Amino acid sequence: MDFILKIFGFISGLGPSVMMPIIFVVLGLILKAGPGKSIRAGLTVGVGFIGINLVVGLMGGELGPAVQTMSERFGLSLSIIDVGWPAAAAIAFASTVGTIIIPVCLLVNIVMLLTNTTQTINIDIWNYWHFAFTGGVTAVLTGSQALGVFAAILNMVITMVMGDVTAPSFEEVSGLPGISLPHGFTVAFVPVALIVNKIIDVIPGLNKVDLDMVKIQKRYGVFGEPILVGSVLGVIIGILAGYDVAGFLGLGISMGAVLVLIPKMAAMLMEGLLPISDAASAFIEGRFKSRAKIYIGLDSAVGIGHPTTLAVSLLLVPISIFLAVILPGNQVLPFTDLAVIPFIFVLIIPIVKNNGFRALVIGIVTMASGLYIATNMAPLITQSAAAVGFALPEGATLISSICDGANALTWGIVRLHGLGIVGIVICTVITVGLAVWNRFRIVKEAKAIRSSGESE
Repeated sequence: MDFILKIFGFISGLGPSVMMPIIFVVLGLILKAGPGKSIRAGLTVGVGFIGINLVVGLMGGELGPAVQTMSERFGLSLSIIDVGWPAAAAIAFASTVGTIIIPVCLLVNIVMLLTNTTQTINIDIWNYWHFAFTGGVTAVLTGSQALGVFAAILNMVITMVMGDVTAPSFEEVSGLPGISLPHGFTVAFVPVALIVNKIIDVIPGLNKVDLDMVKIQKRYGVFGEPILVGSVLGVIIGILAGYDVAGFLGLGISMGAVLVLIPKMAAMLMEGLLPISDAASAFIEGRFKSRAKIYIGLDSAVGIGHPTTLAVSLLLVPISIFLAVILPGNQVLPFTDLAVIPFIFVLIIPIVKNNGFRALVIGIVTMASGLYIATNMAPLITQSAAAVGFALPEGATLISSICDGANALTWGIVRLHGLGIVGIVICTVITVGLAVWNRFRIVKEAKAIRSSGESE
């Protein structure tokens, strides 16, 4: 058992940029895509992930200091430090739950596929850390590692169902066939997006507002292009931070570069994904004719290149700082995790059908609620960090993050487990109910596909 855990620990330690190409090569060979196509697809996906990480790093590296300077300039003092997702992932994988999360989640995925409660083969092993994070924090709260593992499993099941349900609309918007996003952070905002979108539908006037960045770009040419939108927003943020002319112009160019380069890196990911996706479709159709469509589960990084996602994300950066200051009771200043804001919108954009106005409204609602959740979770996250020997930043007494500290799904699972047997039963019933509902949906879809094939 220790040997198996060491193998999985080694694999996760490689990081997504190395781990994902290896997985894709192996998957391509299993699906009989051919050695040449499999190797090329794997390497292309790896290059795409590295490119996206570099650009997201540029965004965080440029925006972070600007936000810090802006905070100091306006005298903002919020006591809980946003340590960012890399620290959260490190804490998650270092926990007891984290050491076994990969084999446990792979087993859960297999069981769900066999019982027809999911359509997704989730190969995004690196992002199992989201489930480990939920489990690790639950274990700290309840004092039970078993409950921590159970909470992680519930988190994964819910995430898999949400990935299935949102896959068709994501396919339509992204142009990525056969891909779903069972990403523990991104799917958490889907329920809020659905509710807020329905509310906007019934408000006269607001329900007519439509800001589609793709249409704006076509109508206004260069003035609607991501490079100009990013540059202008970057300049505004730089001015608010009190930068000199060289400083705010430099920030503007950097943000313009971010909005141009991320879609190009996402395109590389798509180039690598398509051969494997096609091979997977052919494999499933040939061997599982009675099953509904099967998706490959990937990191939501593949979807952050959409122009509406990027434009709305950049707008939400200064809004998030403003919300952090004015919301009574909030103690978290978004800082390190500002770069993950695009991941919030990957599945929101398909729900609002590319409407940037609705996406921004939903983003404000999710960020406002997320700040309160991150504040509430801070003591538990700090305890979790201490339990695995994570060194707190100098002068920090409490830490949190936007990813996954502001995650409503994680918060709900953790807090329900904290209520004891009643909360655990409620959480379990909801999870099992979603899985059973998803099975009915999948079976119905499979019957419709068979009926369609017979009629032809």
